Amino acid sequence: MSKKLKTLFEYACIIALAFLMALSYEIFIFQNSFAPSGINGIATMIQHIFGFSVGYISLIINIPLCALAFFLVDRKFALRSGTFVLVFSVLLIAVQNMEFLDKFVYTTENGTSTILAPIAAATVNGFVYGISLKFGGSTGGTDIIAALVRKWKPHISLVWIIFMLNVSVAFLSYFVYGYQAEPVILCVIYCFIATTVSDKILKGAKSAIQFEVITSTKYAKEISNRLMSELRHGVTIIDAKGMYSNTEKELIICVINKHQIAKFQEIVSEYPQTFAYVSSVNETMGNFKKVH
Repeated sequence: MSKKLKTLFEYACIIALAFLMALSYEIFIFQNSFAPSGINGIATMIQHIFGFSVGYISLIINIPLCALAFFLVDRKFALRSGTFVLVFSVLLIAVQNMEFLDKFVYTTENGTSTILAPIAAATVNGFVYGISLKFGGSTGGTDIIAALVRKWKPHISLVWIIFMLNVSVAFLSYFVYGYQAEPVILCVIYCFIATTVSDKILKGAKSAIQFEVITSTKYAKEISNRLMSELRHGVTIIDAKGMYSNTEKELIICVINKHQIAKFQEIVSEYPQTFAYVSSVNETMGNFKKVH
């Protein structure tokens, strides 16, 4: 795929993601009396009180932020974030006036299943957020502010700022939605699930397991050959020395798929004076061959 086609594909995906998030807000959030995280959470509460659409608030806040990001941070990031914000806001204004969507809105008269609304919305929006960042853009709001702050003060951590913003949204939900604890709980659930989903996407779906095997020099080559032939993954051998026994050792490093753990343990257990420890790998890059 050429660079131009790839760029067009990514912008098409950004537009689709913005449409998906707009539907998520209309179907799961607005009718269930809770606010999501971030600046859109504040916008949702403003809409609930004054009836001023989140779409308009999003445009008012994000267009100036995108303009600043365009000149001060990164043009690619700004253009993709601006595209998302523009499409999301316009579509959100449009879908709020489409009566036929009312039949798809998830709500319950007695509120017994209200908890399903933030679970569904957070899953969808967490996915949208993660993919948007993968494409070099964002969903606007806090992400653009973070990019601007990092431009001038790269050493400042925004974790606590974002955390306090979300806490404020949850706290204000109590007063905005009729002095009830449920909107606060729903906001917390939304924040947790959305963060978990987006974090999983950003860290990649190519998760794996890394084993580091300590063995004697006489077994190292045989173990390595078996790992390569039976698991079909490459290995790296590093010279090591056991300080307790004062003997020469070999350190074998091998990254495998999760479903191969049992086979790996079976191979290693056949060799005396050999042990291994394991750690998780969030994402693999390059020529990582998988077994099907």
